[in-house]
Amino acid sequence: MSALSIRLPDSLHQMARGMAKQDQVSMNQFIASAVAEKVSALATEQYLNERAARASTTKFKAALAQVPNVVPALFDR
Repeated sequence: MSALSIRLPDSLHQMARGMAKQDQVSMNQFIASAVAEKVSALATEQYLNERAARASTTKFKAALAQVPNVVPALFDR
């Protein structure tokens, strides 16, 4: 594990402290969770952008052409 010293505006610190208390976790756990959420969101965005860059309209249309043209079941309408 690494130790990290951060500076937060007083208002953000107070809000984070209140949220951590409400969640019944330490500030350390709360901040680690918040960083993990942000890293996950950014990694997901990067992954989706990379996938989109490899996309092929031709392959998409070929896959779509294989979908049967039928009326959907009542529960899918």
